[in-house]
Amino acid sequence: MNKIPKLRDISLSLIGQLVISAACIAETTVLQVGTLIDGVSQNPRGKVSIVVEGDKIADIVEGWIDKEEATRIDLRNATLMPGFIDMHVHLDGELNPPGSYSEGFYMNSADVALRSTHYAKLTLAAGFTTVRDLGTSDVDAIRALRNAINRGLVDGPRIFMAGKALATTGGHADPTNGVRSDLRHDPGPKEGVVNGPDDAYKAVRQRYKDGSDVIKLTVTGGVLSLAKSGDNPQFTDSELEAVVAAAKDYGYKVAVHAHGAEGMKRAIRAGVDSVEHGTYMDEEAMRLMKEKGTWYVPTISAGKWVAVLAEQEGKLPAVVKPKAAAVGPQIQGTFAKAYAEGVKIAFGTDTGVSPHGQNAKEFVYMVEAGMPPMEAIRSATINAAVLLDQADTLGSIEVGKYADFVAVEGDPLADISILQSPTFVMKAGKVY
Repeated sequence: MNKIPKLRDISLSLIGQLVISAACIAETTVLQVGTLIDGVSQNPRGKVSIVVEGDKIADIVEGWIDKEEATRIDLRNATLMPGFIDMHVHLDGELNPPGSYSEGFYMNSADVALRSTHYAKLTLAAGFTTVRDLGTSDVDAIRALRNAINRGLVDGPRIFMAGKALATTGGHADPTNGVRSDLRHDPGPKEGVVNGPDDAYKAVRQRYKDGSDVIKLTVTGGVLSLAKSGDNPQFTDSELEAVVAAAKDYGYKVAVHAHGAEGMKRAIRAGVDSVEHGTYMDEEAMRLMKEKGTWYVPTISAGKWVAVLAEQEGKLPAVVKPKAAAVGPQIQGTFAKAYAEGVKIAFGTDTGVSPHGQNAKEFVYMVEAGMPPMEAIRSATINAAVLLDQADTLGSIEVGKYADFVAVEGDPLADISILQSPTFVMKAGKVY
């Protein structure tokens, strides 16, 4: 067995050029931190040392300390925060029209899995140590990616996956929308298509069989699907109640894609845990969310991105373009109203629609819309961990939690845009 060396110093230049392999990190690591935003306190702390033992935080000490037989990492000129959590990504692909609409006909699952490892690395390098992957057409690929990351075979964020999202026939996540008639069969619960309460139970049970961590359903029309409506309600009350009841039986949280107000209000009344996008959320929906404790995951980044694509000739299919032009510009304004009304907000981007690795742009959009920088950071740390039901291990810098950190040079409370340029990322005690 190799003897752990005496104190070793690693001074980071904070220009993002130094990569430290796991092999050069001792079992005990001391991070000397200039400014700490811990995800719990409303105010930052200065001159703190964090002691990491293995993959967990062992101690947090005022002042800069040295520790025998430990690696010391110099972050005295940096601001350290908990590793960010993105509650809405799709690691299986990236919207790059028009080619992305046809790749399912020539890409195998292995192709998707290998490409997803690249997107996972970009996400981790952006400071996002945990993500919720909310829907894929290739469950095997994302499950394999999640498991490979958990085993340490691939670098990437911790993944909580939904697998195949649930839809109704012709709904936003019906996998046969838009294809030629001889391929347009009648998919059922196994493929994630629900028509009636019995189907709802079977669909949730299939997600359990598939190894999913969360249930995702599309309760209204969507922007990018090859179907006409972007906001109509697409589940009945009884179907939604059945999905939520089945999900509770299996210990699942339920996230719902929703643009139109009626569909999201049905879902909120049924007891879902989060509303994604929420484009046409009205005052009644906001009131219901506050009453029920429902979280809002805005995904402003996706709205911005599809709005840009809608302005370009030939980028989006004809049935998609008007939806993108109408829905995209609305999301940031809805977010501003929801925040002002006191709706609970957790960070999410819908990356995979917008480009991977640019997740932190969402912070800028949130602050532009009126959210204070500290609240934006909390939305991607402790708030997201609470929604994920992982607040005992993730989302804040506290003793006993995973050693997930991201650091930037400068003060993100003065300039939130610097979160787009992290200079240090650690996940579970390993520096990337």
